[in-house]
Amino acid sequence: MILASGKDDYHGTDCLMEKESHSKFSLGVTGGIGSGKTSVCKFFSVLGVAVFSADIRAKEIMDHDHSIIKEINYLAGKDLYTSGSLDRAALAAIIFNNPEILGKVNSLVHPVVFDYFEKWKEEQASPYVVMEAAILFETGNANRLDRTVTVIAPEEERINRVILRNRLTREQVIGRIRNQMNDETRIKLSDYIIFNSENDMIIPAVLKIHEEILYNIKMRD
Repeated sequence: MILASGKDDYHGTDCLMEKESHSKFSLGVTGGIGSGKTSVCKFFSVLGVAVFSADIRAKEIMDHDHSIIKEINYLAGKDLYTSGSLDRAALAAIIFNNPEILGKVNSLVHPVVFDYFEKWKEEQASPYVVMEAAILFETGNANRLDRTVTVIAPEEERINRVILRNRLTREQVIGRIRNQMNDETRIKLSDYIIFNSENDMIIPAVLKIHEEILYNIKMRD
Protein backbone atom coordinates (compact mmCIF):
# COMPACT_ATOMS: atom_id res chain seq x y z
CA MET A 1 0.00 0.00 0.00
CA ILE A 2 1.09 3.56 -0.66
CA LEU A 3 -0.13 6.48 1.39
CA ALA A 4 -0.41 9.45 -0.93
CA SER A 5 -1.60 12.33 1.17
CA GLY A 6 0.22 15.05 -0.71
CA LYS A 7 2.22 15.83 2.44
CA ASP A 8 5.71 15.01 3.59
CA ASP A 9 4.58 11.78 5.27
CA TYR A 10 4.40 9.98 1.93
CA HIS A 11 5.76 6.46 2.07
CA GLY A 12 6.33 4.12 -0.84
CA THR A 13 7.18 0.48 -1.33
CA ASP A 14 8.44 -1.53 -4.29
CA CYS A 15 6.76 -4.65 -2.95
CA LEU A 16 3.32 -4.05 -4.44
CA MET A 17 1.47 -7.22 -5.32
CA GLU A 18 1.38 -7.67 -9.07
CA LYS A 19 -2.07 -8.25 -10.50
CA GLU A 20 -2.83 -9.89 -13.77
CA SER A 21 -1.58 -7.88 -16.73
CA HIS A 22 -4.09 -6.29 -19.07
CA SER A 23 -3.58 -4.86 -22.54
CA LYS A 24 -4.21 -1.40 -21.11
CA PHE A 25 -3.08 -0.57 -17.56
CA SER A 26 -6.12 0.34 -15.48
CA LEU A 27 -6.48 2.15 -12.16
CA GLY A 28 -9.63 2.00 -10.06
CA VAL A 29 -10.60 5.01 -7.94
CA THR A 30 -13.19 4.49 -5.22
CA GLY A 31 -14.35 5.93 -1.93
CA GLY A 32 -17.44 6.49 0.15
CA ILE A 33 -20.12 9.02 -0.65
CA GLY A 34 -18.76 12.55 -0.25
CA SER A 35 -15.12 11.44 -0.11
CA GLY A 36 -14.18 13.45 -3.20
CA LYS A 37 -13.28 10.68 -5.64
CA THR A 38 -14.71 12.69 -8.55
CA SER A 39 -12.42 15.62 -7.68
CA VAL A 40 -9.46 13.24 -7.63
CA CYS A 41 -10.45 11.85 -11.03
CA LYS A 42 -10.65 15.36 -12.49
CA PHE A 43 -6.95 15.80 -11.71
CA PHE A 44 -6.11 12.52 -13.44
CA SER A 45 -8.06 13.83 -16.43
CA VAL A 46 -6.05 17.08 -16.39
CA LEU A 47 -2.92 14.91 -16.63
CA GLY A 48 -4.28 13.42 -19.84
CA VAL A 49 -5.57 10.17 -18.37
CA ALA A 50 -8.90 8.93 -19.72
CA VAL A 51 -11.50 8.53 -16.95
CA PHE A 52 -14.49 6.18 -17.09
CA SER A 53 -17.32 6.87 -14.64
CA ALA A 54 -18.90 3.56 -13.68
CA ASP A 55 -21.69 5.38 -11.84
CA ILE A 56 -22.69 7.47 -14.87
CA ARG A 57 -22.65 4.39 -17.10
CA ALA A 58 -24.71 2.47 -14.54
CA LYS A 59 -27.36 5.20 -14.60
CA GLU A 60 -27.48 5.09 -18.39
CA ILE A 61 -27.88 1.31 -18.36
CA MET A 62 -30.65 1.48 -15.76
CA ASP A 63 -32.48 4.03 -17.92
CA HIS A 64 -32.13 2.35 -21.31
CA ASP A 65 -31.38 -1.38 -21.03
CA HIS A 66 -34.81 -3.01 -21.32
CA SER A 67 -33.76 -6.29 -19.70
CA ILE A 68 -32.31 -4.40 -16.72
CA ILE A 69 -35.43 -2.23 -16.47
CA LYS A 70 -37.61 -5.34 -16.36
CA GLU A 71 -35.50 -6.90 -13.59
CA ILE A 72 -35.41 -3.70 -11.52
CA ASN A 73 -39.21 -3.44 -11.63
CA TYR A 74 -39.45 -7.09 -10.61
CA LEU A 75 -37.13 -6.60 -7.64
CA ALA A 76 -38.90 -3.38 -6.59
CA GLY A 77 -42.31 -5.02 -6.86
CA LYS A 78 -43.68 -2.09 -8.84
CA ASP A 79 -43.08 0.03 -11.93
CA LEU A 80 -40.35 2.58 -11.20
CA TYR A 81 -40.43 3.95 -14.77
CA THR A 82 -43.90 5.50 -14.93
CA SER A 83 -42.42 8.88 -15.89
CA GLY A 84 -40.39 7.37 -18.72
CA SER A 85 -37.15 7.18 -16.73
CA LEU A 86 -36.10 5.53 -13.49
CA ASP A 87 -37.50 7.08 -10.32
CA ARG A 88 -34.17 7.06 -8.49
CA ALA A 89 -35.59 8.45 -5.28
CA ALA A 90 -38.09 5.59 -5.10
CA LEU A 91 -35.40 3.02 -5.87
CA ALA A 92 -33.08 4.53 -3.25
CA ALA A 93 -35.84 4.32 -0.63
CA ILE A 94 -36.16 0.62 -1.39
CA ILE A 95 -32.55 -0.49 -1.70
CA PHE A 96 -31.01 1.51 1.12
CA ASN A 97 -33.36 -0.19 3.54
CA ASN A 98 -32.91 -3.63 2.01
CA PRO A 99 -29.30 -4.82 1.51
CA GLU A 100 -30.50 -7.95 -0.25
CA ILE A 101 -32.27 -6.01 -3.00
CA LEU A 102 -29.34 -3.58 -3.20
CA GLY A 103 -27.00 -6.52 -3.81
CA LYS A 104 -29.26 -7.96 -6.49
CA VAL A 105 -29.53 -4.63 -8.33
CA ASN A 106 -25.74 -4.24 -8.23
CA SER A 107 -25.25 -7.78 -9.52
CA LEU A 108 -27.51 -6.96 -12.46
CA VAL A 109 -25.98 -3.65 -13.44
CA HIS A 110 -22.26 -3.73 -12.69
CA PRO A 111 -21.20 -6.72 -14.82
CA VAL A 112 -22.69 -4.84 -17.77
CA VAL A 113 -20.86 -1.69 -16.71
CA PHE A 114 -17.52 -3.52 -16.63
CA ASP A 115 -18.12 -4.98 -20.08
CA TYR A 116 -18.54 -1.42 -21.36
CA PHE A 117 -15.36 -0.40 -19.56
CA GLU A 118 -13.32 -3.23 -21.09
CA LYS A 119 -14.31 -2.16 -24.61
CA TRP A 120 -13.91 1.55 -23.84
CA LYS A 121 -10.41 1.33 -22.38
CA GLU A 122 -8.92 -0.23 -25.52
CA GLU A 123 -10.14 2.77 -27.51
CA GLN A 124 -8.27 5.27 -25.33
CA ALA A 125 -4.96 6.82 -26.34
CA SER A 126 -3.74 7.63 -22.81
CA PRO A 127 -0.98 5.42 -21.34
CA TYR A 128 -3.41 4.09 -18.76
CA VAL A 129 -7.05 4.57 -17.83
CA VAL A 130 -9.01 5.28 -14.66
CA MET A 131 -12.28 3.70 -13.60
CA GLU A 132 -14.16 5.80 -11.04
CA ALA A 133 -16.61 3.64 -9.10
CA ALA A 134 -18.46 4.06 -5.83
CA ILE A 135 -18.57 0.30 -5.34
CA LEU A 136 -15.38 -1.22 -6.69
CA PHE A 137 -14.47 -3.91 -4.19
CA GLU A 138 -18.09 -4.86 -3.54
CA THR A 139 -18.64 -5.84 -7.18
CA GLY A 140 -15.38 -7.77 -7.48
CA ASN A 141 -14.26 -5.48 -10.31
CA ALA A 142 -11.21 -4.33 -8.34
CA ASN A 143 -9.65 -7.75 -8.95
CA ARG A 144 -9.79 -7.08 -12.69
CA LEU A 145 -7.83 -3.82 -12.46
CA ASP A 146 -4.08 -3.30 -12.07
CA ARG A 147 -4.14 -0.86 -9.15
CA THR A 148 -6.74 0.66 -6.85
CA VAL A 149 -7.01 3.98 -5.03
CA THR A 150 -9.31 4.72 -2.12
CA VAL A 151 -10.15 8.35 -1.40
CA ILE A 152 -10.97 9.04 2.24
CA ALA A 153 -12.11 12.10 4.16
CA PRO A 154 -13.38 12.84 7.69
CA GLU A 155 -16.98 11.73 8.04
CA GLU A 156 -18.26 15.16 9.09
CA GLU A 157 -16.76 16.75 5.97
CA ARG A 158 -18.34 14.03 3.83
CA ILE A 159 -21.75 14.60 5.41
CA ASN A 160 -21.59 18.35 4.82
CA ARG A 161 -20.48 17.92 1.19
CA VAL A 162 -23.34 15.57 0.37
CA ILE A 163 -25.95 17.73 2.13
CA LEU A 164 -24.88 20.69 0.01
CA ARG A 165 -24.56 18.71 -3.22
CA ASN A 166 -27.54 16.37 -3.07
CA ARG A 167 -29.89 18.32 -0.80
CA LEU A 168 -30.33 15.35 1.49
CA THR A 169 -30.94 15.51 5.21
CA ARG A 170 -28.15 14.69 7.62
CA GLU A 171 -29.94 11.48 8.60
CA GLN A 172 -30.26 10.41 4.95
CA VAL A 173 -26.55 10.96 4.32
CA ILE A 174 -25.53 9.05 7.44
CA GLY A 175 -27.82 6.22 6.39
CA ARG A 176 -26.12 5.99 3.00
CA ILE A 177 -22.66 6.05 4.59
CA ARG A 178 -23.64 3.20 6.90
CA ASN A 179 -24.87 1.15 3.94
CA GLN A 180 -21.50 1.41 2.19
CA MET A 181 -18.26 -0.46 2.81
CA ASN A 182 -16.34 1.31 5.57
CA ASP A 183 -13.03 3.08 4.99
CA GLU A 184 -11.06 0.62 7.12
CA THR A 185 -12.01 -2.23 4.81
CA ARG A 186 -11.33 -0.23 1.65
CA ILE A 187 -7.91 0.81 2.95
CA LYS A 188 -6.88 -2.80 3.55
CA LEU A 189 -7.87 -3.71 -0.01
CA SER A 190 -6.26 -0.71 -1.78
CA ASP A 191 -2.86 -0.12 -3.31
CA TYR A 192 -3.02 3.64 -2.71
CA ILE A 193 -4.81 5.93 -0.28
CA ILE A 194 -5.54 9.61 -0.92
CA PHE A 195 -6.57 11.79 2.01
CA ASN A 196 -9.03 14.44 0.86
CA SER A 197 -9.84 16.66 3.81
CA GLU A 198 -9.74 20.44 3.92
CA ASN A 199 -6.18 20.24 5.20
CA ASP A 200 -4.84 17.89 2.51
CA MET A 201 -3.55 18.75 -0.95
CA ILE A 202 -4.74 16.13 -3.41
CA ILE A 203 -2.84 17.37 -6.48
CA PRO A 204 0.61 16.25 -5.20
CA ALA A 205 -0.95 12.94 -4.15
CA VAL A 206 -2.37 12.36 -7.64
CA LEU A 207 0.96 13.32 -9.21
CA LYS A 208 2.85 10.77 -7.09
CA ILE A 209 0.50 7.99 -8.10
CA HIS A 210 0.56 9.08 -11.75
CA GLU A 211 4.37 9.09 -11.86
CA GLU A 212 4.62 5.64 -10.27
CA ILE A 213 2.10 4.16 -12.66
CA LEU A 214 3.97 5.56 -15.66
CA TYR A 215 7.16 4.03 -14.24
CA ASN A 216 5.43 0.65 -13.73
CA ILE A 217 4.11 0.73 -17.28
CA LYS A 218 7.58 1.48 -18.61
CA MET A 219 9.10 -1.36 -16.61
CA ARG A 220 6.31 -3.75 -17.65
CA ASP A 221 6.83 -2.96 -21.31
